[in-house]
Amino acid sequence: MDFVVIGGGAAGAAMFGELLACADTGILHWVVDRPWPGRGLAYSTTDDRHLLNVRANGMGVFAGQLDAFLRHVIERVPDAKETDFLPRRLFGEFIEAQLRESMEAARRRGRRFAVHVSGARCVETQASGYVIKLANGHVLRADAVILALGAVSPRPLKAVTRRALASGAYELDPWSLPHRTRAPHRLLVIGTGLTMVDTLLSAATRWPDAELTAVSRHGRLPMVHTELPQEPYPFQRELNAALQACTRVAPMLRLIRSALRESPSTHWQAVLDGMRPIDALLWQWLSFHERQRFLRHVRWIWEAARHRIAPASNARLQELIDGGRLHIHAARVLEVEGDGPLQLMVRDRGTQRVEALHADLVVQATGLDTAVSYADNPLLSQMLEDGLITADPLELGLAARPDGRLINAREEVQPGLYAIGSLLRGNLWECTAMPEIRNIAHEIAETLMRQSLRATAESASHETLAAAARL
Repeated sequence: MDFVVIGGGAAGAAMFGELLACADTGILHWVVDRPWPGRGLAYSTTDDRHLLNVRANGMGVFAGQLDAFLRHVIERVPDAKETDFLPRRLFGEFIEAQLRESMEAARRRGRRFAVHVSGARCVETQASGYVIKLANGHVLRADAVILALGAVSPRPLKAVTRRALASGAYELDPWSLPHRTRAPHRLLVIGTGLTMVDTLLSAATRWPDAELTAVSRHGRLPMVHTELPQEPYPFQRELNAALQACTRVAPMLRLIRSALRESPSTHWQAVLDGMRPIDALLWQWLSFHERQRFLRHVRWIWEAARHRIAPASNARLQELIDGGRLHIHAARVLEVEGDGPLQLMVRDRGTQRVEALHADLVVQATGLDTAVSYADNPLLSQMLEDGLITADPLELGLAARPDGRLINAREEVQPGLYAIGSLLRGNLWECTAMPEIRNIAHEIAETLMRQSLRATAESASHETLAAAARL
């Protein structure tokens, strides 16, 4: 069987590597849109202030190789420890090294594969499998296609006027700031999550005289990892079993609070981390309305607690706050207007008063955009229009089964079509960190290999019967 992986980020690298390691006689294609694939946005940074938010011993590209990153790093940074939060640049370099080793091993085994440095523009069904048309005019054929596209391009907030967008002073892509040559006197970031942290840590050094502001509805920074891992919660198994018996958000929260109250020596991070193996199950058992309730009332605190920052990053942010350079506002953005500088009308969360903030440069850093129905992505638009895929009802990526199989417009599993990474958020919720990515990549690869072996056996059986009939 022939397979095509579409997407050149870390999820695509994990999927390509898992399939590359399989002993299959077909051709494996990896469709990427960059000369050096594998890093994606998260690991392409060259700024060593941008740290991993997972300890070194928890990082890895492929399932079953969790010590490979640590070995790779120690060869280059001898004093690195397994509990360190290392620069993301190092993990990007590690991904590239892993891919090189995997491709070289595959060549020696005679595994057939190709990397296409061109975006995919169209995926269509044929009598058996799919036809994939690339931007450079090449056409591929495959029995199965795996979409590893990452988050879609961010859309401006509804509060942003056309005039503000046209001004050039409103930036939708936080990672493009290094290309700006003019230093802003006042820099404002909308959002107070992990992307804001990276944006402001870089900006504070690059533009040492800039006044820094961050605004979000709750004004809450990501919570902070402890310096060392916490001891596991001794009754985690019992708690997880009780949580899995719940079908509503409120009882789940009561169970977690009760566990922490009854075990005051247990750190809340240990309990939350111990839930990680069942996070997807808990999400899947919630009804549509309970998921809505979670997104409306709990999401903001979950994101802050679940996606924590390294202690070193937090210390630097606190220095900026304590020194008066960085101001955090808990407020709702009502309007962004002007042609540079920009004026933001915001409603303070505490007082409900409306006030004006001014900035020479405003950066939108409001997290992953997974609303595929509104995405400026020709491939997704074509596949949605043709009914091969359909959007998750809460606009959390694509409608899918827990194993990554995508659902078409007829609400049926589309044979041979899978997704990995943020496109699966509607079904898995937690699906963007490397531990979750590498696990589902491994599961999809195993599923496809079973199908390939079955197809090979059926083909051989048909050939045997045909030969017997000719005798």
